[in-house]
Amino acid sequence: MKSLIAGFFLFTIFLLCQSIRAQAVFSLSSPDGKIVTEIFTGDYLEFEVSYDSVKIVDRSRISMNVNEHEVLGLAPKIRKKITNSVDSKVIPVVSEKFSAIPEKYNETKLICKGGYSIVFRVYNNGLAWRYETTYEEDIRINRELVNLQFPSNSMVWFPEEESFFSHNERYYSREEIELISNERFCSLPALVESSEGIKILISESNLRDYPGMWLKGTGSKSLQATFPGVSLEEEQSNDRNVKVIKYADYLAITKGARTFPWRMLAIAKKDADLLTNQLSYLLADQCAIEDPSWIIPGKVAWDWWNAWNIYGVDFKAGVNTQTYKYYIDFASKYGIDYIIMDEGWYKLGDLLDVVAEIDMEEIIAYANQKNVGVILWVIWKTLENQWDETFDQFEAWGVKGIKVDFMQRDDQSMVNYYWRVAEEAAKRKMLVDFHGAYKPSGLRRTYPNVITREGLRGLEQSKWSDKNTPDHNLTLPFIRMVAGPMDYTPGALVNATKENFKPIYTQPMSMGTRCHQLAMYVVYESPLQMLCDNPSNYLREPECMDFLSAVPTVWDSTVVLKAKIGEVIALARKKGEEWYIGAMTNWQPTELEIDLSFLSEGEYNADIWQDGTNANRYASDFKKTKQTLTADKKLKLKLAPGGGWAAILSLK
Repeated sequence: MKSLIAGFFLFTIFLLCQSIRAQAVFSLSSPDGKIVTEIFTGDYLEFEVSYDSVKIVDRSRISMNVNEHEVLGLAPKIRKKITNSVDSKVIPVVSEKFSAIPEKYNETKLICKGGYSIVFRVYNNGLAWRYETTYEEDIRINRELVNLQFPSNSMVWFPEEESFFSHNERYYSREEIELISNERFCSLPALVESSEGIKILISESNLRDYPGMWLKGTGSKSLQATFPGVSLEEEQSNDRNVKVIKYADYLAITKGARTFPWRMLAIAKKDADLLTNQLSYLLADQCAIEDPSWIIPGKVAWDWWNAWNIYGVDFKAGVNTQTYKYYIDFASKYGIDYIIMDEGWYKLGDLLDVVAEIDMEEIIAYANQKNVGVILWVIWKTLENQWDETFDQFEAWGVKGIKVDFMQRDDQSMVNYYWRVAEEAAKRKMLVDFHGAYKPSGLRRTYPNVITREGLRGLEQSKWSDKNTPDHNLTLPFIRMVAGPMDYTPGALVNATKENFKPIYTQPMSMGTRCHQLAMYVVYESPLQMLCDNPSNYLREPECMDFLSAVPTVWDSTVVLKAKIGEVIALARKKGEEWYIGAMTNWQPTELEIDLSFLSEGEYNADIWQDGTNANRYASDFKKTKQTLTADKKLKLKLAPGGGWAAILSLK
C-alpha cells in the first residue's frame, strides 16, 4: 500500500513538473533593456512585447501546421534553451545608409520535441522570430499562424490590397485596427502605432522557398498573417500577366531541414528611428557572391517615363539607335553611370527579336566608348521562357543589368524565381532591378547585385493619377523604405502645385516643387537611382544638373534631422568628405531649423537649392545659393507647399 501511495505521489509530482514545464515563460530583452519579450510555452506558443515597460504587443499566438497533423507551437515541449548575444558590425557590399552597420542583439533558441526549434532575437530597435526544422524528408507547410494582438486604440497604416495578384503599389490609410474587418487585407510592410505613439513596423526577411506574408484584419484588436498558397493552375492573358487561378490549400513543399523566414517587428519610439532601422538587411543571409567588387551603384538615365520625347535634335525621337545615343551622350556628359532601355526595344514575347530601329551592338559599343552601362528591361515570363538564350545573348552584348518587370506575385514558385534571377545574373555580372515586385525581404544582402526594386507607388503614377501627392511621398520613407531600397524614379523637372497638376501620359509632371524632387535623391534610398525626366529638359537646367550629377546613391553615414510621418523629413547623409542634406514637406508650407552639430570642425562651402519665392504659384521655381557653414550654426529652411530643400556641403 505504501508503495502504491509513494508511486501515486511520485506520479503527481511528475505531472506537476510537466505542467510547470509546459507553462514556462522565457524572458528576452534587448541589449539596452528597453524592449522586453516574454515567450510563453503552455498550451500554445505565444509572446508579448513591451517597450520601456509599456505593452505594445499583447499576448500573440504563433504556430506552423506541417504535414498531416503536426502543429509546431502547439503545446511545445522544450528540450533545451540556447542563448546567444552578438555585438559586432556588418560591412554591407552596397551601403544604403551606413558603410558599417552595428549588429547587436540577444537571442534565445528553444529546441522543441518534434524536430523543430523557435528562435527569438531582440535588437535595440526591434525583434524577430523564425522556425528551424530538422526533418529528414521534404515537408508540406499547410498553414502558418501569426496572430498579432495589439492594445486598445492602436492604429495602423494599412496598404490595402484587392488580391494576391498585385504589384504591391498601394497608398497607406491610417485606421483603427479594431475597425479592419476580416475581409480586408494588406501587403507588407505595415506600420502600427500604439496609443503612446510607439511605432511597430511589421515585415519579414530571409524570404526564400516560401510565400510572402500579408496581413488581414480580424474585426478586433489583432492583425493576422495570410499567405498565397502554392500555385496549382495559372492563366496567361498576355506576355506579362500570369495569374494563379487555382491555389493549393497549403503554402509550400520544401526541405525538411531548413530555417524559415524571419517575422520582423521594427520598433521606434520616435519616427526618426524608423529611417535608420536595418533589421530587414541584418536578418538576411550573408553575401553569396564570392567577389562582388563588380557591383557598381549609380544613377540611370531613364526613357519610359518621359516617353522618349527629346527635342532640339535633327532626327526623329523614339525607340531607335539615335535616340539612345542621345541618352548616352547626356549620361556621359554628367557622369551618369547607366541608361535603361525600357519597353519597346524588343518585340514583346521574344527577347531575342530586337526591333528593326535598334542596333544593340552599336548602342552598347557606343555606351562602352562613353563609359556608360546599358540596362535592359524585360518581362519576367519572357525571360523565364527564354532563360539560357537570353542570358547568353545579354552577356555577349555586354549588358550591365536587367530590369525585370510584372511578376505581381509572391507565392512560393515566384519567390524562388527572384532567387534564380539573382543567382543567374550574378554569374553574368549583371545588376537586377525588380519592378512589379513585392517588398524587399533580404535577397539584396545575399545577392547584392539585386540593387533596388519597386513595390511602391512611385512617380510613374503621375502619368495617369493625381494621387501621388507630397503627403504620400512623406509617408514612403517611414514604411516602405524600412524594408529596403525603393525605385521611386524621381527627378521630374516639370513640377506642379496642387491646383495646376494634371496627369499627362506622354508629357508627365510631378506634384510638388522642383526642390521636392531634388531632395528625394538624398531622402530616398536606391543604390540604382533614376533620372526619370527628358534629357533635353535636364540639358536646359544646368543648375539642377550641378546637384543631380554630384549626388551619390550610396552613403557612409545617415543623420536624421527632422522626421514626422506624412508631414516632414530632413536627412543629412555623408559620402567621403562631403555631406548632402535633403528636406521635404507635404502640402503644408514648413519652416525648419536644422542643427549642424553633426559636421566636423572647420568651414564648409554649401551649395543650396531651395524653393523659389513663387514656388507656391509656379512649382518649378527654385533658387541656387551659396553659404559658408560651421558645426555651431543652425540653418533655417523655408519650404513651400509640397516643397523641398537640398544642399551639398564640402569642407574648405
